[in-house]
Amino acid sequence: MNDGQEAFRRFAKQIRTVGGGSGGPGPKGLFAGSGLLIALVAGGFALNASLFNVDGGHRAIKYSRIHGVKEDVYNEGTHLMIPWFETPIIFDIRAKPRNIASLTGTKDLQMVNITCRVLSRPSTTGLPTIYRELGKDYDERVLPSIVNEVLKSVVAQFNASQLITQREHVSRLVRENLTERASRFNLVLDDVSITHVAFSTEFTHAVEAKQVAQQTALRAAYLVDQAIQEKQSIIVRANGEAKSAELVGEALRKNKGFLELRRLEAARDIATLLSGSQNKVMLDSQSLLLNVAGEDAQDLLKTQK
Repeated sequence: MNDGQEAFRRFAKQIRTVGGGSGGPGPKGLFAGSGLLIALVAGGFALNASLFNVDGGHRAIKYSRIHGVKEDVYNEGTHLMIPWFETPIIFDIRAKPRNIASLTGTKDLQMVNITCRVLSRPSTTGLPTIYRELGKDYDERVLPSIVNEVLKSVVAQFNASQLITQREHVSRLVRENLTERASRFNLVLDDVSITHVAFSTEFTHAVEAKQVAQQTALRAAYLVDQAIQEKQSIIVRANGEAKSAELVGEALRKNKGFLELRRLEAARDIATLLSGSQNKVMLDSQSLLLNVAGEDAQDLLKTQK
């Protein structure tokens, strides 16, 4: 604070000295002091008008009233220029996203709506050319036209179904062609991607009907296969039962004891069920609760009685 006051006093003393010494200010000294102040103020304005700032993420070029647009590109920071003769032109070089929709036709004459997302920025070295040929609204002038052209040329190479099954391949072709076209206008594309694909209502319904028909055909084939398997199962089971009956008949012809064995097995199962039941069963005592005796055994029991 004291240093500021001291500097102000020295400045006032110099003005008084220029204006005519320590005595009262005369007309000549007054005009001289005013002239110094005006010179200082004018110098400040001139210095301020001779400087321009370039913010982060921006670049600048100069337009000269004598030479036109200069080729020099100025980076971030503060730079000098000649007031009135030169004008700075600031460009934003940060990547900007843009969604562009296009209605185009496929190889099989199906109409499809495609939305392409483009992340673009101007080439730093090409800023003077961009300003001379396109202006500062370069993206509005270039991107919609070249994106539509590239999408139409690429999509026309594929059928509607291939746009879905080969989507990555389609995106790669669009990216390569669009990057090449944009480079002719000094534009850099950091990313190109297809974000939305929509077909006409008629095509969508046709695809759904085709899917339903395919599912129905698969179900019918499954039912036919199931019927064949059931038929084979019935044949195998019938053959097994016939073979079993044949073997039983042959065993009965060779030995009647086989039939008695089967009776005993059946009686054992019946006895097991009756023993676990709460119902009371009255049987002949001679049969030991099981009527398993054959005709010969029954005749023998009657004789004994």
